Amino acid sequence: QVQLVESGGGLVQAGGSLRLSCAASGRSLSSYTMGWFRQAPGKEREFVAAIISGGSSTAYAGSVQGRFTISRDNAKNTVYLQMNSLKPEDTAVYYCAAQLGYQDYSNPRLFGSWGQGTQVTVSS
Repeated sequence: QVQLVESGGGLVQAGGSLRLSCAASGRSLSSYTMGWFRQAPGKEREFVAAIISGGSSTAYAGSVQGRFTISRDNAKNTVYLQMNSLKPEDTAVYYCAAQLGYQDYSNPRLFGSWGQGTQVTVSS
């Protein structure tokens, strides 16, 4: 099992940028599909972005396509989420998650390891 710790959240004005980090320990994340999910108050947890194990293929929710970029640095055992052109509707707690191998990138029930989350607040 891999342990995950998110960081980089904070308060930013609409149109601004943030970079979230997900540091992994216990296992090498190169064998994992890594995902970012978010949850706003009163809403279900939703898929944001993923990077697939065994390569560099990525996937994004339509609401963030073109604005967010997921990447990984295997040497640092860290996954990043670069968020640009932030909107108030991006406000949520963002969670990093790991899925051993690859089955599906958008189903949170297939991710076995989760971080504690980091708050992102975008003011209008």
